Amino acid sequence: MDSRVSVVSIIIKDEEAAGAVNELLHEFRQYIVGRMGIPYRDRGVSIISVVLDAPGDMTSSLSGKLGMLEGVSAKTLTAKI
Repeated sequence: MDSRVSVVSIIIKDEEAAGAVNELLHEFRQYIVGRMGIPYRDRGVSIISVVLDAPGDMTSSLSGKLGMLEGVSAKTLTAKI
């Protein structure tokens, strides 16, 4: 399957979910090109952007697993390059 470049945007609303998010990111580490995390203290959330170079099914799997976590929202944008 062809590899695609994607960005997964993650918003963590429940601080206790951060460990589970990091575990998932570690599980998919071979596909991660880079990540940036921003603690937005004024709003009480953490925002993480993760750039992936991965087959579509791997990107979908990560995004879906993140979205199933309580207190976590995840959206994916994939480039056709």
